[in-house]
Amino acid sequence: MAIEHIVIVGGGTAGWMAAAALSRLKTGRQLAITLVESEAIGTVGVGEATIPPFVDFQRLLEIDEAEMLTATQGSFKLGIQFMNWGKQGDSYIHPFGNYGYDIGGMSFHHVWHHHRTMGDKRPIQVFNAETMAAFFGKFGKTDALRRDDLPPVNYAYHINATAYAGFLRRYAEKRGVVRLEGKVADVELDGENGHVRAITMESGEDVAGDLFIDCSGFRGLLIEQALHTGYEDWSHWLPCNRAVALPCNRDDGSPPPPFTRATAHSAGWQWQVPLQHRNGNGHVYCDAFMSADEATDILLANIAGKSTADPNHLRFVTGRRKKFWNGNVVALGLAAGFMEPLESTSIHLINTGINKLVSLLSLDGVTRAQEDAFNRLTGREYARIRDFLILHYHATTRDDSEFWNYCRTMSVPDSLTEKIDLFRLNGQVFREEDELFTETSWAAVMMGQGIAMEGHNAMAETLDHAATRRELDEIEKSVRFLVQTMPGHAEFLARYCPAPGS
Repeated sequence: MAIEHIVIVGGGTAGWMAAAALSRLKTGRQLAITLVESEAIGTVGVGEATIPPFVDFQRLLEIDEAEMLTATQGSFKLGIQFMNWGKQGDSYIHPFGNYGYDIGGMSFHHVWHHHRTMGDKRPIQVFNAETMAAFFGKFGKTDALRRDDLPPVNYAYHINATAYAGFLRRYAEKRGVVRLEGKVADVELDGENGHVRAITMESGEDVAGDLFIDCSGFRGLLIEQALHTGYEDWSHWLPCNRAVALPCNRDDGSPPPPFTRATAHSAGWQWQVPLQHRNGNGHVYCDAFMSADEATDILLANIAGKSTADPNHLRFVTGRRKKFWNGNVVALGLAAGFMEPLESTSIHLINTGINKLVSLLSLDGVTRAQEDAFNRLTGREYARIRDFLILHYHATTRDDSEFWNYCRTMSVPDSLTEKIDLFRLNGQVFREEDELFTETSWAAVMMGQGIAMEGHNAMAETLDHAATRRELDEIEKSVRFLVQTMPGHAEFLARYCPAPGS
């Protein structure tokens, strides 16, 4: 049956990202898109940090970057600073760009490690523009300098997720998406094929559709409550299951740093996401090791200023639906699954879910081949991200609490064990298929949390040492020049995308 009406259940970031992207399908077609949401149902609204593929999503929609950042009080993000993870007192940055560049067909960290064994004492961080710019509180874009010999600056954003949903709502409604206010009271299934035929609103109105996008959050109104899809629980690997979130002022007047901060505590970790006018904060923790009151007290004691809202307490179970696409229902965002925001992947998974949906979607109808491909590809993506998040908890020497003792000694997926063993042996990182995290990402977290390379690719030793040393010198010099010419992050924001009230 042809798809003539797409119904999106739930707004927030997931719903309006889907609506904005799918609105592009309306050009030249008789396609109706309806988004159903209720102002009485709040959104989680804690996913304010993004990663670089999100920049491409804005470009796909032809959204003006500066306009979007002004509307969302947004700032730039060059990576994530992790504090107290490998051991208390440690700090490292997981940058968005590569360390150096490939030399002799090898990833840079192999060449760096070989030279380190030969007496070069420079830390690998000095060969990464994003790390050094973040350290000095700078931000800029390479293209503005009009020089080809400088490394690119890879970045993402910090945004107010609620404001971003409103921004996309205006975008989508201009392109013909219809918003329907109200709560869903019932879901009607087709007696023959088990697909969702319609949703019934509390007002009594029926909204029939051919394809439904479930963006209803943790409850999974369609994918779980109506279709009973099932859930794969990953809490034995990612045991945090609670969070408390609140925004605060920056009372000391400090400029917003161009990075997200993740600080490990005794039974979880705290995020700090700097917008232009405030910080977003939260404490993710495991309730088997910490009470809600204690978690809230720790958060309030470690924020940059006075809180501007009451604490918002959240419950979750890390994992994923057994199917993300079931019949004529596709789940996005929290309805599809949840992996804590440690590496800012929540909005990214919405983004890639939309990308796969648009790529697979045929308006001639829904097929099993589409469903199977979407589920297989999305399942792999979730598993790769899951392993990367587990790495942060497992690669630690912390023994100061029962929580960290559990994480340090727990069994982990074989796929992660293999990655750790190969990196420790000779620094090798094999990226499988189109997984999100790069070799630099894996190397940054492993080295940052104490998994040292014991060797390197043997081919590194065949390179001309003097010539390679000169090349390393030039890379470091380019990074230093680039960072020195960048303005401060706050200065760049004030010139490029100033937000009202910031």
